[in-house]
Amino acid sequence: MYQAVPAAQGGDRAGVTAAVEAFYGAMKKGDAAAVMKLVAADCVFLEGGKQETRAEYEAGHLPADIEFERAVNGKRGPLTITINGDTAWVVGMADYQGTFEGKPVNFESAQLMVLTRTGGQWMIRSVHWSSRRR
Repeated sequence: MYQAVPAAQGGDRAGVTAAVEAFYGAMKKGDAAAVMKLVAADCVFLEGGKQETRAEYEAGHLPADIEFERAVNGKRGPLTITINGDTAWVVGMADYQGTFEGKPVNFESAQLMVLTRTGGQWMIRSVHWSSRRR
């Protein structure tokens, strides 16, 4: 579970944190529909030097991310959240250790999410994941 770390500006850290937690929580439960309810129509995913649209992510990468999140326990660190009006950016780190598809997993992951608030709801507009092995 994430904890929000105070940043320089903005309010509604609880709402932003809840959206990020709901995103990963839905993955952990294997609920692809709930994951995608939090993802804006024009969301862009960046990982491994590749860019994916929302549709590409949902059709191709999401099932593997769900399998991974369900198989490997990630220890997530605190979130740094900055809010400027109806835009928030969230930086977080996670430590993954375990086994996935019969192979050892041992890496640190960095994430950057950009969210926007429309009608009182925070939606994910961009996700950038990067990792490094230990």
